[in-house]
Amino acid sequence: MSESGNTPRALSSQAAYQLANVTKTEAQFGSLTPRWLPRFLDWKSLDTGIFRLNKVKEGETPLDSLCRQATDDRKVPEGFVDYESAPREYKLNSISTVINIDTRIADLYGSPFDQVNEQIRLAVESLKERQESQLVNSDDYGLLKNAVASQKIKSISGSPTPDDFDELISKVWKEPSFFLAHPRAIAAFGRECTRRGVPPTTVSFYGSAFLTWRGIPIIPTDKLFVDGIKNPQSKAGKTNVLLVRTGEKKRGVLGLYQANLPGGVSRGLAVRFMGVDKQGIASYFLSVYCSLAILADDAVAVLENVDVGNYYSYNDK
Repeated sequence: MSESGNTPRALSSQAAYQLANVTKTEAQFGSLTPRWLPRFLDWKSLDTGIFRLNKVKEGETPLDSLCRQATDDRKVPEGFVDYESAPREYKLNSISTVINIDTRIADLYGSPFDQVNEQIRLAVESLKERQESQLVNSDDYGLLKNAVASQKIKSISGSPTPDDFDELISKVWKEPSFFLAHPRAIAAFGRECTRRGVPPTTVSFYGSAFLTWRGIPIIPTDKLFVDGIKNPQSKAGKTNVLLVRTGEKKRGVLGLYQANLPGGVSRGLAVRFMGVDKQGIASYFLSVYCSLAILADDAVAVLENVDVGNYYSYNDK
């Protein structure tokens, strides 16, 4: 060893690193969410990709007439219950993408994670995020755009208050299933409850805790945008809150999907191998088919344009 002291006395960490095994995670996708909405919806499988929503015409029916008869009138009303002649039909929407994978890369760098599986996994997650967004925002079938005008209300004070949530319940009073709101809206609602001394209770679903109001869970989603974006940086902003009844027997909201898809890997989702080209690029076609039907007008209510930027100061007196 030289007297200058520059010669290392032991193996350096940099050199040792070359022989060390590194524990790795699978590829992380920071924008992924739990996607609670599809989990809380009831789903109906379709054989042909088309769902017809038959409805009875509102108005006079034999039942209505019978209930109004005088007690001494023995005449039984006659007639029939008419149906809508042009019921709405829902055709499943397709959300698709193609994933290309170099087979050489997949062959050489396939351990410990299979490159093909990882690429498909991340693509599937992305498609499911888009699917949830469409369930909320689609012009054709989304909850927001298909709620009728009579089921839309404005906040009393601008912020989402307990009174506003009670008004939503008055609109969807027949067995409401869940509220749906952006996390910022849920936080704003929590502040309003705290200010009034009525903090919401919690309930557990799927191993996670959710706030509730009047026993109805409040489900978070970033697909109900704040000022048109998922993750606003400003504390201010406006968004919408939904109350939903789900289930066919309850005449609520139904998610729709195509059954028995070739290459099906989950509900309404298929992955198909398209082959390998002359450059050794393998291609996979991914599609998810879905739609959503509101069976009765009173199955959805919307609290519109609530302010999520109102904060309070709680100073000790």
